[in-house]
Amino acid sequence: MAETRIDVVIADDQELVRTGFSLILGAQPGITVVGAAADGVECIDMARRLRPDVVLADIRMPRLDGLEVVRQLAGPGVAEPLNVVLITTFDQDDYVRTGLRNGACGFLLKDASPGLLVEAVQAASRGDALVSPAVTVRLLRRLEESERGPVSGNAGAAGLSERELDIVRLVAVGRTNQEICDELFLSLSTVKTYLARIQAKLEARNRVEVAAWAWEHGVAHPAR
Repeated sequence: MAETRIDVVIADDQELVRTGFSLILGAQPGITVVGAAADGVECIDMARRLRPDVVLADIRMPRLDGLEVVRQLAGPGVAEPLNVVLITTFDQDDYVRTGLRNGACGFLLKDASPGLLVEAVQAASRGDALVSPAVTVRLLRRLEESERGPVSGNAGAAGLSERELDIVRLVAVGRTNQEICDELFLSLSTVKTYLARIQAKLEARNRVEVAAWAWEHGVAHPAR
């Protein structure tokens, strides 16, 4: 059986970053970098024309920033949204909420390891999202500091069961599906069923939005 090909567009105003990401991803079987853009306007045009499986977009770019790029490519009202992963740095925590609302399906550090870069692209291509303790959780925890609400009221309003809350907490601290299976002694298919139900109840499009909800409403706890 032929391996599914993942087409990627990279957008960053730094040529060194574009080149580095392209070399790493291009060396990975099944991943093809079909375009590289130096600014937000070029990225949107390229993505709409090429329809890649994944767009990696830096938040800080000339002409249009990554937040506007993700809104136009994946935001509310977009007929055929693309999977957009935003490239961020640790001093850009305030952009996370806007990125989520605009449709981002993940966040990647600019100095991410090659393995994490590949993992983020593969996850996004499946319509899933990278939620890593080294990336997303640190950013999402900032939401807890200013927007934490009562756990029982918000969780009850969402209609989540205790088991669903257990899974939400693990998603929020970066656990993979297999790690959730191992920790809660559930089968993989059961975890996937629970996650689909959770996303429907929270009206969340992916794991990142589930994690954001958990931190915003005081459901998540720091990983130990």
